[in-house]
Amino acid sequence: MIKIIKKMEKDKKKLSDPKNIQFLDDIIKNSYCDWYLDNTFAVFKSYNDILYIIYTNNQNSIIAYNLIKKKIVIEIKRAHKEIITNYRHNFDRINERDLIISISSFDNNIKLWNVDNWECLYNFQKIYVAAYLYSACFMTYKIYNYIITSKNNPSSKENIKVFDFKGNKIKEINNSFYNTYFIDTYYDNLLDIHFIIQGNTGNVISYDYFNNKIYNIYKDDYNIKDHCSVIINKRDNIVQLIESCDDGNIRIWNFHSGQLLHRVKIVNYRSLYGICLWNSEYIFVGCEDETIKLIELKEVKVVNSLKGHNRNVLTIKKISHPIYGECLISQNVKNSEIKLWIDKQQFK
Repeated sequence: MIKIIKKMEKDKKKLSDPKNIQFLDDIIKNSYCDWYLDNTFAVFKSYNDILYIIYTNNQNSIIAYNLIKKKIVIEIKRAHKEIITNYRHNFDRINERDLIISISSFDNNIKLWNVDNWECLYNFQKIYVAAYLYSACFMTYKIYNYIITSKNNPSSKENIKVFDFKGNKIKEINNSFYNTYFIDTYYDNLLDIHFIIQGNTGNVISYDYFNNKIYNIYKDDYNIKDHCSVIINKRDNIVQLIESCDDGNIRIWNFHSGQLLHRVKIVNYRSLYGICLWNSEYIFVGCEDETIKLIELKEVKVVNSLKGHNRNVLTIKKISHPIYGECLISQNVKNSEIKLWIDKQQFK
């Protein structure tokens, strides 16, 4: 290990090649997730320069782990009454602080935390009346911070809801009552428009936040499966919407026109989950067949398959590590390890 560190210190600027990514270590061995959703952990470099992984165990604890010092910073025991299903991180530029939300889907509960002192800033309870809370995210709109929530129940007509940090409901998004698995936001700085993006059963939908209306519906004919993760990629002067689906396909859309650009079969008769954008040329996607697939976007094809997990791979995140450079971190469902993947070719 000492030789590896010295090699990296001499060559810190060298970028990792995604085609050379290989398993290195199980950095977390007591993580747990029970729902088949993206963002089962959060990883980020904090305002005070700590590289954090935020995850949960089977006792509903929130655990903050310092990835560089390899130690637990804090464990908030039984932080929720029910299973913590996912997390989101946001740097609050208005107040210069790191924030996370912990989401408990079954309990319809979100807690907002200040990472600087681990104070719970607000406890959002019973967000939906007749549905589960499957996904939520942050959004900064002008000088205001919001939390966007979505639900999962095909019989419920409840919409996407927008809350401030004090629990006040600011608005609902019109015609957004879909059966949702994933939600995120995207700001187009050329158009100066904030979008909300919703991955649903049968489609993906984008909404113009200010005008409170549907912007585009991205729907492939006869597809009735669940769309589990969505990312935005700018390539060849096109804003691409890339999404994963339960039918084993990755679909790439022109975000603004709604045109389907590519449909790529990644696995047969198996589901796809979290997507990680490596750069504008490559993505990684978690698969039900216990692998992580690397997809080259120029030829739109699978170029590598990473093996090491023993169940469905739900979440994949890219980080910049001071020793290993560009790396992947991943987690599978149930009792699991959180795994670190690096470009080992750099150390030869």
